[in-house]
Amino acid sequence: MKLNVKNTIYIGLIFFIISLFWQSYDLLIARTLIDKFGLNQTWSGVVMAFDNIMAVILLPLFGALSDKSNSKKGRRTPYIIVGTIIAAFAFMALSYTDYKQTIKINQTDIVETHYNVAFDPNADTDQSSHWYMVVDIMSNEREIAQISGYISLSEYNEWEQTIKDPMIAILDDSGDTLDNRELSLIRDLYYTYLSERAWELTSTDTLNLFIFGIILFIALVAMATFRSPAVALMPDITIKPLRSKANAIISLMGAIGGISAVYVIMLSGLNKNAYDDHVIVYIAIGIIMLVVLGVFLWKVKEPELVKEKIVLEQKYANLIKEQEPDYVDPKLNTFKRRKSLYFLLATIFLLFMGYNAVMSKIADYMPKVLNLNFFDFPFIVAQMIVLISIIPIGILSTHLGRKKTILLGILLLTSSLGTVFFLPEGNAWLTASIVAVAGMGWSMISINTYVMVVELAKGLDVGRYTGYYYAASMTAQIITPILSGYFMDNHELKRLTLFPYATLFVFLAMLTMLFVKQGEAKMIKKSLLEAYDIEGDV
Repeated sequence: MKLNVKNTIYIGLIFFIISLFWQSYDLLIARTLIDKFGLNQTWSGVVMAFDNIMAVILLPLFGALSDKSNSKKGRRTPYIIVGTIIAAFAFMALSYTDYKQTIKINQTDIVETHYNVAFDPNADTDQSSHWYMVVDIMSNEREIAQISGYISLSEYNEWEQTIKDPMIAILDDSGDTLDNRELSLIRDLYYTYLSERAWELTSTDTLNLFIFGIILFIALVAMATFRSPAVALMPDITIKPLRSKANAIISLMGAIGGISAVYVIMLSGLNKNAYDDHVIVYIAIGIIMLVVLGVFLWKVKEPELVKEKIVLEQKYANLIKEQEPDYVDPKLNTFKRRKSLYFLLATIFLLFMGYNAVMSKIADYMPKVLNLNFFDFPFIVAQMIVLISIIPIGILSTHLGRKKTILLGILLLTSSLGTVFFLPEGNAWLTASIVAVAGMGWSMISINTYVMVVELAKGLDVGRYTGYYYAASMTAQIITPILSGYFMDNHELKRLTLFPYATLFVFLAMLTMLFVKQGEAKMIKKSLLEAYDIEGDV
């Protein structure tokens, strides 16, 4: 009973596409909304959550529809084709609105007179004298804007109370040199000023923001139509005892897609201190999605693979039962199975409350709080370490068990997220090390949570249970960008609240996971070296 790695890799191409899209989405959209359109953390969180609102409705729907589909190309493939094509072209179309908004920003004094002066790489930006100068420049601009009628007196007074006065208070108390916490708060307040300037520009002509929203809506609906069918495809073609191992390979393909997005953005010239347009990124990501879809359709013949899986289930039926002595008909033992399902879904919800808060804000947080670029070499190394660890983690899951592996992952994730709050700025290697630990922890979690949910399904209802999994995760992803954004806007620590917020929810997930009692698949007993005995053909 050996995993067909070659077929699993080809199935994983869809997860390459999904991760490529969402990593690009996380790294580009929130930053664009805040820096270029001028939305605050809360409202950018609302936009970032909107796709998840649709997903809660659409993922179970399309999962169930694909369960009942009977196409010549299979139950899942038609949804993958249509969704990927529409999403790719819509994502490429976003380049138009990004380009137009960037041009509008650069036609003002926001970049040259303010941004480039405040964050001049040759200036001593940790010196109070530098920021007193910045406050003077900012004050002069606001006074002129108020006198000329561009902003009202009440808006001017609000700016003084919420931005200027707090900056002066920090500078007056700091001495000649700002410490790490003071500098983070000063920068945070100044970024708020820049964002408000961008919103003043956007509010004079909202057409571009409206077009941006419509195109984004189309892309997100398209992604929602095929995610549940895509995820359900792996269990459709893989027998139960091999699903953790298969999910590890699929997670590896997803991780490669995410890293590919980072490389595409890095090669485009995106950096932490620039208002650049990202036309090349949007177009490149869309083209890659279409090319990879073509390879998937060339190599994956869903109906044939499903038939092969049925033959294997019949061939190894007795062996599978021996390795799962506690297995019973899902219609029996209903209470225990449902109890485990509910606690497992609660765990997934809490994990995504913490994890997605970080992912939706990380592109904004790292340059503005830690003064680091996510595309610097140490972070590429960190992502490669996570990538290399995925297959061993999948094999570890078959020996340690899914629940224990998830709990270990939660422990790693909690400790690493909790550490970020105390990090000094500019320490790339230390930060990248913590990112690597968090990434390995998340891999332990993501590889096993979905297959535990599927284990509780009835076989033919895999798509519906896949929908449950995504309903739990997406509900969290609706709430958490908005809730975390609210704290970042209104708490006195501003952006610094992000990681304590995330740590709390991940810790709570550890508690709910302790109550999950079912969803394991007892695997074939063999040595760790034998566990690597996987080949391209069954």
